[in-house]
Amino acid sequence: MLTSALISPDLAASAEELGPSLIALRRAIHAEPELGLETPKTLAKVREALADIDLEWRIGTSCTGAVATLKGAKPGTAGRERVVLRGDMDALPMAEKTDLEFASTIPGRMHACGHDTHTAMLVTAAKLLDARRADIAGEVDFMFQPGEEGYHGARFMLEDGLLGGEDDSERTLPDAAFALHIMPNAAYGVLAGKPGPLMAAADQFTITVTGKGGHASMPHDCEDPVPAAAAIVGAIQAMVTRRFNAASAVVVTVTQIHTGTAHNVIPDDAIVSGTIRTLTAENRAKVHRLMADVTSSTAAAYGVTAACEIEPGFPVTLCDGRAVELGRKVAGALSGSGTDAWRDLADPIMGAEDFSYVLEKVPGAMFFLGVAPDGEDWSSCCAIHSPRMHVDESALPKGAAMLAGCALEFLENGWA
Repeated sequence: MLTSALISPDLAASAEELGPSLIALRRAIHAEPELGLETPKTLAKVREALADIDLEWRIGTSCTGAVATLKGAKPGTAGRERVVLRGDMDALPMAEKTDLEFASTIPGRMHACGHDTHTAMLVTAAKLLDARRADIAGEVDFMFQPGEEGYHGARFMLEDGLLGGEDDSERTLPDAAFALHIMPNAAYGVLAGKPGPLMAAADQFTITVTGKGGHASMPHDCEDPVPAAAAIVGAIQAMVTRRFNAASAVVVTVTQIHTGTAHNVIPDDAIVSGTIRTLTAENRAKVHRLMADVTSSTAAAYGVTAACEIEPGFPVTLCDGRAVELGRKVAGALSGSGTDAWRDLADPIMGAEDFSYVLEKVPGAMFFLGVAPDGEDWSSCCAIHSPRMHVDESALPKGAAMLAGCALEFLENGWA
């Protein structure tokens, strides 16, 4: 299969030339991390970096999400008229523990998931595509999204109609969607992906075990929720291993247990909470049902009651096989040979990603870019969400070229 004539090592070289501005923007964003659905300072930096480019901006009403549209010089072809590229902007509520000169200046906040790099790479992709506007047939939407870290920012942007669809009678949804996520503990410069489930659905559960408190020396006069809570933790583990096929990836992890106020007091209640990760809608629904059954039944055996509340999170991130194949082609074309440019992921990653909301409506894919320091043992590097996470910034131009290349390839050749 042929790739667009616009995709070659020359595109990668152009991205390298923009490397200094990419890195400067990444560092500016990193130093002032913002949380949740409101990222005005980050969006202002993005708009300033793109001020010299002719773009049509659409701003969200429910968050600071924004979509900038670049219109090519030629009309698009039906079925491949518009493509969206996404970069997320929010940070995490955690203290940074790096020695970087541009470390977070805001206590308790850090770009520990690489969203600063995602945004900077997307800005650079816009610059690369602007330079090739005369050869582009169709449109490219640059989706600058807040609230990825559990705030459902992509869903809010869709509901605001920023990508078109039912809420915007003037615009249909894009024909394809692509995103990129850095991996600081993956081999330098390697791009990776897989068709089908790439990342898991993620839900939160909270179990409230209710008994009757009293003096710890007289448990027979009480209804102790603590042993019931402990038993529920064990019952959940047995539920996963005995009620689901071992070949199915189902993860239910208890991460918090809160109860009691003193060593000699049996409390009235205990709270057990954690996360649920699944890769299919069927297993997701089954876990929800079984969690309620296991919780109430186990509690009853201990003479107390319990209720399980589940807060739905992101859906499964499903990548279209055609989009993954397109990404593989682009990665090879950018490298000039394809050797070591791409890696097929054997298994999904049980983390979650709210780009899944976009992929529910638009065929596309998310790819990973290894940014471990060049030449170092990548397997020993800190992963995302580590307060000591480092990124080899020299790999970022490759990510920008990958995003731009996916847009160019799709608008010229579609899924061919």
